[in-house]
Amino acid sequence: MADGHIVQQQPGYQSTDQSQGTQYGAGQPTQYGVQTGQPGGPPPPPGPQPSKQVQWMTRPETIPGCPPGLEYLTQVDQLLVHQQVELLEVMTGWETCNKYQIKNSVGQQVYFAAEESDMCMRQCCGPNRGFNMHITDNMGQEVIRVNREFKCCAGCCWCANTDHCAFELTVEAPTGNVIGFFRQQQSGWTPHYQVLDATRQPVFEVIGPCCICEGICCTWDQEFKVYSLQTSEEVGKISKQWTGLVKEMFTDADNFGVTFPMDLDVKLKAVLLGGVFLIDFMFFEHQNNNDH
Repeated sequence: MADGHIVQQQPGYQSTDQSQGTQYGAGQPTQYGVQTGQPGGPPPPPGPQPSKQVQWMTRPETIPGCPPGLEYLTQVDQLLVHQQVELLEVMTGWETCNKYQIKNSVGQQVYFAAEESDMCMRQCCGPNRGFNMHITDNMGQEVIRVNREFKCCAGCCWCANTDHCAFELTVEAPTGNVIGFFRQQQSGWTPHYQVLDATRQPVFEVIGPCCICEGICCTWDQEFKVYSLQTSEEVGKISKQWTGLVKEMFTDADNFGVTFPMDLDVKLKAVLLGGVFLIDFMFFEHQNNNDH
């Protein structure tokens, strides 16, 4: 592509060590920190172990100029985002922090995402709440942080031409270093977003379907297509995938896929990944397990 945001595809690498930083949950965590059964973590406890184990994507070498932890993204053109089912939320309707496994196209886990938000805001504001999404690698190191501020009047597509009425995600990698934004745009009917780089220059436009369908009858993918602003060509998409009858009826645990060119700048790949969480919260997250 000729828009200046493309880098060459990187070959596969072997694992190397990195210095430890802020750590959050990885794999299928029960708490923040390095968990058993992951590379570099402590050995599993004695006794019978679950038969199903997480497969991890091989950790690439450090690449000059690439934010630490984003080297994984040089090797993928698709990510699968699987929200975990929270039993407390299913049984009681008490809104809990969301958690997501992020995998490559062959099912190897690349990242884990854990929401941080205020408890009262989760119960009172539901999917409109502000949040930080901590995205960690397989060593439990936070490599991407996604932030959405709370805006009480935001969300309506007709009014999204002003800052206080438009939802926006800020994406940092590493923490404190802004690499881009995923911003809601004003539109007449279909959802519109823009992907902005670190200087707030628009790079991509994301356009969703005319009607967002939820429920047990909506067995098709809900696609949000990504278009280059320079060529107007479709270059990728974010899709909400059918999770099955039981999950659709009784939980708000969703599955998403995001595709992009293999040689796209890893920073823009990370921003598109962050866009998954904004789309999830705006259209597919329920308040107290009821439609918001």
